[in-house]
Amino acid sequence: MFTDTHAHLYDGDPNEIVKNAKERLVEHIICASSDVESMQQAVEIANQFDGVYATLGIHPQVAETYDDQVELMIRKLAKNKKVVAIGEIGLDYHYDGPDHELQKQAFLKQLKLANQLRLPIQVHIRDAMEDALQLLEKHEKLLSCGGVIHCFSGNLQDAERIMALGLDFTIGGVCTFKNAKALQELVKNLPLEHLMLETDSPYLAPEPVRGTVNESKNVVYVAEKIALLKGVSVEEVAQKTQENVKRVFKI
Repeated sequence: MFTDTHAHLYDGDPNEIVKNAKERLVEHIICASSDVESMQQAVEIANQFDGVYATLGIHPQVAETYDDQVELMIRKLAKNKKVVAIGEIGLDYHYDGPDHELQKQAFLKQLKLANQLRLPIQVHIRDAMEDALQLLEKHEKLLSCGGVIHCFSGNLQDAERIMALGLDFTIGGVCTFKNAKALQELVKNLPLEHLMLETDSPYLAPEPVRGTVNESKNVVYVAEKIALLKGVSVEEVAQKTQENVKRVFKI
């Protein structure tokens, strides 16, 4: 059995995606949100399907939208039992977007909120690793419920700092790409006890379906690649990652 810990189901047909996933033994899907509209959509979709859950959060690329009203909305939605994390939150310096300090403020506010709600975090970091790590280390006390770095792209030293904070990693289709040698080497060195699977669908479809619209069913290809890289069976990857999902997301 597998779990896709990060999918954007509202960007496709949830009925078809969930059906296809279950046929590939993907029993659990966590529908990640990134703005006000997708938070509402994620919870609605989670309520429609057994095995589908939701996260609540404001993505750093729309950090300027985070205010008291949005925080109140998150608090209300978080009362739903299908909500399992605050995310995706974090820092993203890749595009011209919100001021970096504004992103940090929104990130920190949502870390505090996650801690108050006793929920793990789902963190997005792009071209901002050092700033994100410094913020997380400075506010380590807010991380008592754990969480994951989504679509991790750092190096081994970054990974060691993250694990020291009690956080884990979700690995997606990028690890199957032929040009992803650095990530593949990193996966070899990361303990399975800190890894989970994701698709980030409909983006980043893995080999051998790269270039197509990604779906949760394709998380199996990620598991197969991790098994190959680590020299273990797919069954062991499934078992260990499921144990990690249960530990962090309580599902």
